[in-house]
Amino acid sequence: MNSIFEIDKEYVADTYARFPLELVSGKGSLLYDNEGKEYIDLGTGIAVNTFGVADDEWADVISAQAEKLSHVSNLYYSEPCAILAEKLCNRTGMKKVFFSNSGAEANECAIKTARKYAQDKKGGEYYNIITLKNSFHGRTVTTLAATGQDVFHTMFNPLTDGFLYANANDIESVKSLVCTNKCAAIMFEVVQGEGGVMPLDAGFVKQLAQIAEKEDILLIADEVQIGNGRSGKLYGYMNYGITPDIVTTAKGLAGGLPLGATLFGEKTMDVLTNGTHGSTFGGNPICCAGAINVLDRIDDRLLDGVAKRSQIIFDSLTGAEGIKAISGMGLMLGIETEKDASEVVAECMKNGVLVLKAKNKVRILPALNIPVDLLINALEVLKNACKS
Repeated sequence: MNSIFEIDKEYVADTYARFPLELVSGKGSLLYDNEGKEYIDLGTGIAVNTFGVADDEWADVISAQAEKLSHVSNLYYSEPCAILAEKLCNRTGMKKVFFSNSGAEANECAIKTARKYAQDKKGGEYYNIITLKNSFHGRTVTTLAATGQDVFHTMFNPLTDGFLYANANDIESVKSLVCTNKCAAIMFEVVQGEGGVMPLDAGFVKQLAQIAEKEDILLIADEVQIGNGRSGKLYGYMNYGITPDIVTTAKGLAGGLPLGATLFGEKTMDVLTNGTHGSTFGGNPICCAGAINVLDRIDDRLLDGVAKRSQIIFDSLTGAEGIKAISGMGLMLGIETEKDASEVVAECMKNGVLVLKAKNKVRILPALNIPVDLLINALEVLKNACKS
């Protein structure tokens, strides 16, 4: 019989540089491969498994929902969709929610909404959206265009027009684009994840909000990776004392199920009307049930635990041999190493710890509730892998 590696190679599109590792099961922050080897998971499916793998409470909730109603068209009402939207609005102060399947789709919805808002209020020529260099907003043709990295702009041209790129943490760069172009929105990640886990300066973010308010330009916070408790707040923008007009999120929202959400504030809550947008699977009852469970458990105690674990990581790694610097926020961190990051990732895997990369850095995205003893053990493996 062919191995999973061989079957995958023959039948799955070759779009991923997979590690030679087949994962078959797990519990919490421990994963197991097809030979029974144990790994401490510091990647969580790229910030998706909020409470780790096969969390009992989450699994019970989605199993119960699967036995009642697995899917319903958005032509009808379903309780999990409505309740989740209510909870998201109550927790954020936003007013309405559109549900989709992924972060890229959530960002597509935000872009459509911003352009319709500007067209309705100012005219169709106000369609430009400012994003930041080094950003990442998704892999559709439009969200690739929104992504401020040239490497993503070379293979699938022509990309969607109307995106302008400012320098991160350079407010004059933003002002220049606003002054010389007819803009609908400014879109940003408070921590540029795929761009190397780089947080934006607090002063810069506040100035973005001031410009947006003054010019009646929408402010879109992309919370796909940093959101849902990972920053130490429910959403990353909450660390900056601002209120966006649109918030997008996905990844950890449903704890392992595909669900994206676009949250609308006062200005944008009524922009999308009947027939202007849609999603077949958006608001799926099972996904929403899982997300309700996740959201209900992201409380002050859990967020305090995120901050505690983040501090443990900084204290353990700062100044360690082979580690140059640590960037990020909460439990979304990038580690600049003297060794090539790929070498560190491979060495960690060999010794039972799974970490990721972001550009030239090792990236760690552990479960928000990872047991502290497991985290400390994993950090020891990581530090040893970084040594010369």
